Amino acid sequence: MDLSIVIPAYNEERRIGLTIARAAGFLAQRAWATELIVVDDGSSDATAERALGLQRRIATANLQVRVLRHQPNRGKGYSVRRGVTEAAGLTIGFMDADYKTDISALDEVMRWLASGADVVIADRTLGGTRIGVRRRAYRELGSRLFRLLVQRCMGLSGFPDTQCGFKFFRGAVAKELFALQRVDGFMFDVEILLLATRCGYCVRRIPVIWSDDADSRFRPVSGSLRNLRELLRIRRRVAGMGSARRARCGT
Repeated sequence: MDLSIVIPAYNEERRIGLTIARAAGFLAQRAWATELIVVDDGSSDATAERALGLQRRIATANLQVRVLRHQPNRGKGYSVRRGVTEAAGLTIGFMDADYKTDISALDEVMRWLASGADVVIADRTLGGTRIGVRRRAYRELGSRLFRLLVQRCMGLSGFPDTQCGFKFFRGAVAKELFALQRVDGFMFDVEILLLATRCGYCVRRIPVIWSDDADSRFRPVSGSLRNLRELLRIRRRVAGMGSARRARCGT
């Protein structure tokens, strides 16, 4: 298996079909043997049924769709971790179920990984990124404040966009990092990047095509408090892992 793409999904019955179909359409034009792993995170709607309905319809010799389910809702971090654990690809990554990030960026992901990168992440702050639908003003402000917090307090000054849901890894690297990862909620992205830098892995950032989705699962007040708790937990735990190794990125 060349590529495994984990798609964490919670109550995404209206959008999961479109995401799978667009991913399948792109992958049909590539030679990679790929598995799409949809992880239904305790949905109360027909997310899993929609994904299962496409399982046979789009399956080819080079493309498989797998659907994993669990109850109750555990969080995005837990779902991605479970999907990575089940993945068999030489390259393993994840993308959001609401298709905010266009899958065409995968071509550049694979080029960087073939050139020696260990991790490739989408970064919406890079020149070359195309924003189709922008976030609302209050969400954009919140994003900037969060970016400042992460850069100053979490030791990730080189990563201005930790939260874009499009990250890919060499398979062995993904298995190692997610075996160490513990946070079940949205802040798992920060944890994974901290772990990657601590382990000395080469992380490359790429521009993407991205559009906001007004139907976000994030709740500004309760979600922000949970995120802060998770960040504190990550900082305490990863800080106790010792000094970071020098990244192995080439020039």
